[in-house]
Amino acid sequence: MWDFSIGRALGLMAKTWPFIVFRMVVYFGIAAAYVLVTGTGAGIGWGVGAFGDADFQATSSIWGGVAGFALTAGVIYFLREYILYVVKAGHIAVLSELMEGREIPAGRAQIDHASAIVKERFAEASVLFGADQLVKGVLRAITGLVNGIASLIPIPAIQSLTGVLRAFLNLSVGLLDEVIMAYAIRTKSTNPWDSAKTALVLYGQNYKVMFKNAAWLTVITYGLAFLVFVVMLAPAAALVWFMPGGWSAGGFVFALIFAWAVKVALIEPFAIACMMAVYFKTIAGQAPDPAWDNRLSGMTKKFVELKDKAAAYVGRRFGGAPAQPPSSFTPQA
Repeated sequence: MWDFSIGRALGLMAKTWPFIVFRMVVYFGIAAAYVLVTGTGAGIGWGVGAFGDADFQATSSIWGGVAGFALTAGVIYFLREYILYVVKAGHIAVLSELMEGREIPAGRAQIDHASAIVKERFAEASVLFGADQLVKGVLRAITGLVNGIASLIPIPAIQSLTGVLRAFLNLSVGLLDEVIMAYAIRTKSTNPWDSAKTALVLYGQNYKVMFKNAAWLTVITYGLAFLVFVVMLAPAAALVWFMPGGWSAGGFVFALIFAWAVKVALIEPFAIACMMAVYFKTIAGQAPDPAWDNRLSGMTKKFVELKDKAAAYVGRRFGGAPAQPPSSFTPQA
């Protein structure tokens, strides 16, 4: 059915509990910021609306809440590189260490240890973020293979199902891009662009196995997130009751935000641990296939851009020709 061990993934999460707590602080802090700033905006709008009639007051409170929500979203968007660099990449770093059988520090020292690893692999947050964006683009292009294969089958039902399947697989890209990031950390690459290129080629030549497991984990992840959303509807609606104005949709929005916070803080790390285990087990002993390198180059310009950045990065740092990707990679159990 799937190739990952739920028990082992939960065990890895338990050993990285400082990062789980860290993720909870960060993401639940973001969720709380949405609620507080949106509520403040609605309150300001309610006060401004006091200069008009009841309808104007209700409308101004709604727009005030929307403005507060948008302001918070803008700040979070501005901080997205920092969150990826410190929270997500750091957690992947300690998960990689554990999968290699290494001891990791406990408590706050674990977060400092992970930060040192990430800085060693990715000198700047902008480098990691840029590579991550290109990787996502390539992964979405690989999911397009599903449509390409299905288009060869002259069955109308297959065509309609393929669109649903592709949309579903696109949701799983959020899990897969962090696995590509893990490859750079685990192989101790000095060139994040080149390691991402190699990891994508290895992913592409094993896409069937990766798609299958990503699909299962997407079902588990979003299924659990939906349950959290349903549970959070009542308390979220209670929060909206204390807000001024006609924020009838606020409960739904806040429940979604808290479900997202639980997903990225608790559920997503479990899924990433599972995908990392599957990926490194699958590529063990494999060499990057030049045919897949050429296929990806023809499939998306983002992969070509990734290769160009890899060559430029090597030339800039070492003054020589681009390093060749490893001929094989055999991870430890």
